Amino acid sequence: MSIKLPLSKASFTLDTSGVMGFFGGEEAISAMSTVHLYQGRHLLGWYNSPRSYTVAKKFGQLAKSRLWDGIFPGPNPTPEEMFGLDGKEGPRFIGALSGTDMTTTGHLAYLITQKAKETKAKTDSGGRITIPGSVSIIDVDNAEWQQGGNVPRMNVFHALYAAIPIASSLAACLACAYVLDWLAFWLIILGMVSSGLSCLVIGSGRLHFKLVKPSSYAPRGDGFLLMRNDIVILKGAEKQVASITKGKLVLDMGCIHDEEFNAIGICSLLLLSQFLIQLLLVPQATLFGQIMFLLSLAVSWAYNSFLSSLEKEKIQTDILWKSLDEPPITKFALPNRTSEAACVCFILHAGVDKSRKPSKIFKPKKILEYMIPNDTRVWKAWRQQVTEQVLREDKIKCFRPYGENVAALDDEERELLGQLLADAEYGYRCYQKYYIGLGTTALMVVPK
Repeated sequence: MSIKLPLSKASFTLDTSGVMGFFGGEEAISAMSTVHLYQGRHLLGWYNSPRSYTVAKKFGQLAKSRLWDGIFPGPNPTPEEMFGLDGKEGPRFIGALSGTDMTTTGHLAYLITQKAKETKAKTDSGGRITIPGSVSIIDVDNAEWQQGGNVPRMNVFHALYAAIPIASSLAACLACAYVLDWLAFWLIILGMVSSGLSCLVIGSGRLHFKLVKPSSYAPRGDGFLLMRNDIVILKGAEKQVASITKGKLVLDMGCIHDEEFNAIGICSLLLLSQFLIQLLLVPQATLFGQIMFLLSLAVSWAYNSFLSSLEKEKIQTDILWKSLDEPPITKFALPNRTSEAACVCFILHAGVDKSRKPSKIFKPKKILEYMIPNDTRVWKAWRQQVTEQVLREDKIKCFRPYGENVAALDDEERELLGQLLADAEYGYRCYQKYYIGLGTTALMVVPK
């Protein structure tokens, strides 16, 4: 007895070329870019993924030979740039003792600032509000970088979600086989195999950190990342701090033993061939087979959309934070830049070892000039007086105009200086709170 095919009497076919062009090229690329961020993710690409042409043209550019450049024209980005693991510029970094002045830092410093933004700031009423900002203190002194095996294991829910498109593609295959539509059956199998192999090869890279190894005689790396409204202080040895400001995430594709990435080129060519074959032959399948084919694409598109929704920068930040052994971070909200500058100077000075030579090269005035470069008489007097209070050895601090600092100022300038010094006092009190939190004794301020 012959099997009666579903929809066998239908007098029309689907416009598969239009539908195949509609389902998510950007989603497929974004989904592939998560393949290195979870262990085991590269093993779960065995489904009939849509827009293989778009994925092939994108990742085929990784292959470097003249042949591949002809098939997949365009620039040859590094694996890190291709997968969004590098390329973001971090803010300016100023070293308090090392003399470092980096106009821009790297991707890891950018991730550190993102972590600081996520952290809730401690707030306190008071202070003159102009442009509010914050000071975050991250202590990486005890961080032990682990260069390998830092990618977090894939969440069990991701594995369960990946089973949905795989099972859907497999079910579509079995349905086509049941009605003897072998053309649709093999076309879906082709999509599953090409997608799975490409995900396996492209995802075989190993993600790790490329760190900086400074001289063992280098001074401490304490410094700060300078942003428009916020400041992130990094406290630690030069090795830890330099690895954040100058290090990078590296995607080692050497595991496929191919410096020109020919294996990736072959997989991209397979994806390109899959698209052309499916485009030409799917209309030759039965209407039922075409529907099964498109249903497998639809489910895969939904899964790719889910992967695209994952915050890749957040995942990278979590990887970095775990690699730093989750260092403590303290964040204060401050009402203006003047308070921020004073607070930063006191915090950085507190970490200076007074018994060693590096303490002699700590220059608070220089640090204040980086944060507030205004070149007026009032600001010069303010920087001079704040510098004197930072370097003052006794516990009593004075935040009112005095001495030679104000002799050349007129009445209005003196009033302004007094206001700015009040801002500095507020920043100093925030510094006191930071050290009280670490169990130290609060210092004294001369009453006005």
